[in-house]
Amino acid sequence: MADPWFDIATVDHFWIQRRFDVLLALAGELIRTAGEIGEIGCGHGLLQKQIEDRYGRDVTGFDLNDYALQRNASGRSKVCCYDVFQMNREFQSRFDLIFLFDVLEHIVDESAFLKAVLFHLAPRGSLILNVPAGQWLFSAYDRVVGHVRRYSIATLRETATRTGLHIKSCTYWGMPLIPTLMIRKILLLGRQDETQFVSLGMDSRTPALNRMLGLLASCEMIPQRAAGTSLMAILTRKD
Repeated sequence: MADPWFDIATVDHFWIQRRFDVLLALAGELIRTAGEIGEIGCGHGLLQKQIEDRYGRDVTGFDLNDYALQRNASGRSKVCCYDVFQMNREFQSRFDLIFLFDVLEHIVDESAFLKAVLFHLAPRGSLILNVPAGQWLFSAYDRVVGHVRRYSIATLRETATRTGLHIKSCTYWGMPLIPTLMIRKILLLGRQDETQFVSLGMDSRTPALNRMLGLLASCEMIPQRAAGTSLMAILTRKD
C-alpha cells in the first residue's frame, strides 16, 4: 500500500468503520471464539485496534512496511516486521484465525503467497480476507496504491481452489459506494500528478462528508452476493 494511504486511513474513516461492521456481521462469533489470532499485512494496526477495543483480544500483526509499523495504532498486540516467506518455525500452524485484509490484490503470485500464509495457519484454522471487488472498477488509483487486480466471487474461488482452500462464506460489500468509485475513475483519467491520487481517491475531506459516506455505505444488507466495491470471505482448507 502507498505510504500516504496510512496517513489518510484512520479508525474513524468511514470505509475502515464499514469494513469492520461487515466483518462483525460475517465472522463476529468466529473472532470471539478463536484461539490465537494473527494478521498478515497489518499495516498501521487499525484492524488490530478495532478487535482489541471490541473483543479485548490480541492480534499478532505482521508487515514489512516500516513506515506503517512505526505508526501502528494497536494498544496491546504484538507487531512483527516479518516476511511470511521466511516460514519461521516459531509461527508454524500457530494461528487459529488469520486476517489478510487488503493484501492479496497486491500480490502477483497469489498461489505461492497463500501457501506461505497457510504455513502459519492451524490445520482447522480459518483465513478471513478482504479484497477490492469489480475488475471493471480498476482505475489509476488502484495502480498507484499497488493493486494488481480486483476480484469477483468467481475469481476468488478460482484462486482459493488452486491453493487447496474452500470459501466457507463470503459477501460483497460497498454496493452503495459503486457510484463514488466510478466518479473516482473518471476524475483520475488523464491526470499526470500521481502524488495526489491517494488523497483524491481515499480522503473523505471533512467530518460531515465522512459521516454522510458512512451512512451511505451502511445502506445494504450483509451478506449479499449482488455487487460491491469490496469482497470479504472466510476460507478454510479443503477436507
